[in-house]
Amino acid sequence: MPVVEAPYQSAIALSRHGLIDYTKAWDVQRQIHEDVVQGTRPNTLLLLEHPSVYTAGRRTDASEKPTDGTPVIDVDRGGKITWHGPGQLIGYPIVRLAKAHELVGFVREIEAGLMSVCAEFGIKATCVSGRTGVWIQDERGDRKIAAIGIRVAKGVTMHGFALNVCPDLSAFNQIIPCGILDAQVTSMQVELGRDISIDEVAPIIERHIVESLKKVSI
Repeated sequence: MPVVEAPYQSAIALSRHGLIDYTKAWDVQRQIHEDVVQGTRPNTLLLLEHPSVYTAGRRTDASEKPTDGTPVIDVDRGGKITWHGPGQLIGYPIVRLAKAHELVGFVREIEAGLMSVCAEFGIKATCVSGRTGVWIQDERGDRKIAAIGIRVAKGVTMHGFALNVCPDLSAFNQIIPCGILDAQVTSMQVELGRDISIDEVAPIIERHIVESLKKVSI
């Protein structure tokens, strides 16, 4: 029988940045995005951490922002307000979609990759109908372990995902994370009950997310 190859097997360049200011990382994203649009750079996955910052997506209401003077950056991704900070592994996949208007399918692949990462560490994560991101569901209730917020312009994605590896979760107390009132936020460290580091998780993220991106990009 003839060998049937998968239709989309794009190369994904990896770029690790460590701890980088959100606005600087946004500038880096925009430059890479333009390069990918122009065809002068390959599809790229940025992996990094941010110093503590709140970012508000397009659906954020003013009433959902902190009222204690905490800075909030308004961004052009989907979703509502969330927090980023040390101990949270951020991934910005900047890729040309094989199906430019199939954003839901792209998000589902990112979720699947993140669930596979959690599974390698013995964490049973899942998707929740009607709620973007990756969740833990058990007798203790629903807990969000990874958030996703994406923008697509000219067929190329920006922004991405945030996996809570070992952050200080108290920062989420200042907001309603992603606008969800009836669920908590958790981390890999909390779920495992042991110390875990970004360096321990990053190579696993790279492997699974790159495989997910290959399925949906060209």
